[in-house]
Amino acid sequence: MNTARKLLQAMRQNPRDWQIAQLRTLAARLGMEMRNDGGSHHVFSHPGLPDVVCVPAHRPIKPVYIRQFVALCDRAKEIENGKNG
Repeated sequence: MNTARKLLQAMRQNPRDWQIAQLRTLAARLGMEMRNDGGSHHVFSHPGLPDVVCVPAHRPIKPVYIRQFVALCDRAKEIENGKNG
């Protein structure tokens, strides 16, 4: 989880120049789901949350989408921490 924490902190400090592969890695570590049915967006969600974040597949990923993704990750971490402790 330490790597995920560092990656999330780095995204929070600088929401520019991220790739979809990095978002996918972080989502997987936080128990989030990702789908892309061949469309133009990647959709991130968490089973315990009603929210979803849609990130355009084109590069570069705009900072607004990274901020939305980080917020979703924070909520997902809260849920995961609640399950574990």
